[in-house]
Amino acid sequence: MDELVKEWIKFSDMDLETAQHLYKTMNPAPFEIICYHCQQSAEKMLKGFLIYSEIKPSKTHDLELLRSKCENIDKDFNKISEQCVRLNDYSSQPRYPMEIEITDGDTCLALRDGENISMFIKEKLG
Repeated sequence: MDELVKEWIKFSDMDLETAQHLYKTMNPAPFEIICYHCQQSAEKMLKGFLIYSEIKPSKTHDLELLRSKCENIDKDFNKISEQCVRLNDYSSQPRYPMEIEITDGDTCLALRDGENISMFIKEKLG
């Protein structure tokens, strides 16, 4: 596997591990930041897969757009569409004081979605 792809995976793993750590250790847990890291993890995994497939990823945070490009390579990527759509909401909104309200349930789902996307793509990469 290409070193650049490994770097994308490493940074994705750090985002997901950070989200998990924050959820387990902080009280109250910073839901917005945790969900943001889950979105970032998924984004980096999708971009890593595109690079692995010799496609330059666009400069976007839109997980569904990135997933769609991956699906053009491998139809199985339709299986993670729902997770990408959910995580898309956390790309930038939670980073600023706005009207998005995130619950503990939302956060647990974001963690699961991030983990599922990571495992799915790692299996594709071998």
